[in-house]
Amino acid sequence: MAAVRTEGETVLKVLILGGTTEATALARRLAGHDRIDAAVSLAGRTKNPVLPPLPTRIGGFGGVEGLAAHLAAEGVQAVIDATHPFADQISANAAVACARSGVPLRLLTRAPWAAGPSDRWIGVPDMAAAAEALRDLGEGVFLTIGRQEVAAFEAVPDKRYLIRAVDPPEPMPVLPRATLILDRGPFTVEAETALMREHRIDVVVSKNSGGGATDAKLEAARRLGLPVVMVERPAGDGVEALHGVDAAVAWLESMA
Repeated sequence: MAAVRTEGETVLKVLILGGTTEATALARRLAGHDRIDAAVSLAGRTKNPVLPPLPTRIGGFGGVEGLAAHLAAEGVQAVIDATHPFADQISANAAVACARSGVPLRLLTRAPWAAGPSDRWIGVPDMAAAAEALRDLGEGVFLTIGRQEVAAFEAVPDKRYLIRAVDPPEPMPVLPRATLILDRGPFTVEAETALMREHRIDVVVSKNSGGGATDAKLEAARRLGLPVVMVERPAGDGVEALHGVDAAVAWLESMA
């Protein structure tokens, strides 16, 4: 049941920069909150996003200046950056815009994945390095990196690629032997194992996103003894991190 606010009651105006399962979970917790008036912003990179149960805007702000102007126009008093760990540009813009505007900011993030004793991970700093790492790692490549950076693998066109994304890359990369699968997690270990066997995968390429929605591919690779080229997260912006929705709600309630 939604909370009822009395006329003139003071509430905390909050902006959630969303696009992750954590952002959606936080939105559910804040929907109808009697002391917090929250809204969500989505970048609009996914064609059919899962919409949170809060007022939602879709599309970019136009950089730091646009975000700062939005914070002022909407009277935003706190921001939660719950974007994807690899959405480094919006996170950087949020850090600068909030600092300029004097609006408190916290990063709601998930812990990165860590390799276990039986994992065969090859850590790389970016997608260009991931492509180079493939040269001596077998023919069948499973790209589980989303749709925006697959063009980097045009540098190694002789592989057989299985590309999985929520939406198709635009444009499709020039890869002579590429198969595209459109799907959205979470995935099971059994299904991931079967998929890798069906497509004769020799190596998996992943971003170190963390979380549970897509970690089944790592267990499947472990079971099959496959190497994983793991793209490490970009450096942060010095914003204090909150781990878990409970911590984010507690921080916001402390100001409400």
